[in-house]
Amino acid sequence: MSGGRRRGLPPVAAGVSAPADRRFRRSDVRPGSRRAWRSALRAGLRWGVPSLLLAGGGLWLSSAALSSEAMKVDRIVVRGNQHLTLTEVETLLAGLRDENILRVDFEKYRRQMLDSPWVADVSMSRQLPSTIELQVTERVPMAIARLGPQLFLVDETGVIMDEFGAQYREFNLPIIDGLLRGRADEVDAADPARVKLVRTFLAAITARADLRQHLSQVDVSRERNVVVMLDEDTAWLHLGADKFVERLSNYIELAPTLQEQFTEIDYVDLRFDDHVYVKSRGRTATAAATTKKK
Repeated sequence: MSGGRRRGLPPVAAGVSAPADRRFRRSDVRPGSRRAWRSALRAGLRWGVPSLLLAGGGLWLSSAALSSEAMKVDRIVVRGNQHLTLTEVETLLAGLRDENILRVDFEKYRRQMLDSPWVADVSMSRQLPSTIELQVTERVPMAIARLGPQLFLVDETGVIMDEFGAQYREFNLPIIDGLLRGRADEVDAADPARVKLVRTFLAAITARADLRQHLSQVDVSRERNVVVMLDEDTAWLHLGADKFVERLSNYIELAPTLQEQFTEIDYVDLRFDDHVYVKSRGRTATAAATTKKK
C-alpha cells in the first residue's frame, strides 16, 4: 500500500539516535603512544643486547686472563740495588714467581723485601704480561758500631744492617763505641740520640778528608760528647757536641807542644774555647794549655 506505514515496524522518532554498542568502544591508547613504546623496545634491544654481550665477553676475558699461563710471573727486574744480590731478592720474594700477575699482592711482597736489612724502601709495578719490576732504595752504612767483641754495620737511622765481616771490607768507616747498648743477640737498633750525635759529627768532617781519614776510633758513650782517637796517637780527644772541625784542628796544631810537655797523655779535653785540658798518665794533676787564636 503506497504512502502508508509498513506493517510490523514501530515508528521512528525523528532526531533520536540509537545508543552505541559498548562492545565496540575504541581503546584509550593513542597510535602515537603505541609507536613510542615500540621505539623504546627497539632501542633497548639495539643497545641492551650488545651491552650484555660486551659484559659477558669481559667476564670471559677476565676469567681467561686469570687462568692464562701467559699471565704468570716469570721475570723479576730489580733496579737501584748495589749490595742486595738478585739471588737474595729471589729468596725474599719466594712465592711470587708463577703467581698470576693480576693477582699479585704488592703489599705482601713489599713487606717481605723490607725484611732485608739492606732495603730501606721498595716500590713494585706490573709490566704485562708477565714481568714484575722493583725499584729498591738501599740503606747506606754510616759507621761500624762495636758492642763487646762484635762489630755491626749501622746506617744513618741507627738500624743494624748486618754483622761486620770480611765481606764488607770495602767500607772505610770509623769504629763507634757507645752507639749500641744491651746484649749483642738482643739489640736491633742504636740509641737515637747518639745516632744523631754521630751523624752530625761525621757530616761536619766529611769535607775535611785530612781529618776523617785519620779517625781511628769514636766513642759516644758519654752524652753530648764525641770522643775520638786519631791514627798513630794514643790520646782520647773530647770534642763535645759541636765545633768538631775547629777543635780537631786546634789539637793537631797543639799536638807537638803537648807531646813535649806531657808523657803518656790519657786524654785532651777540647770542649772549651780558650783552653785545652790535658790529663797525663805520668802526672796526676790536670794541666792546661792555651790554644792559639786565629
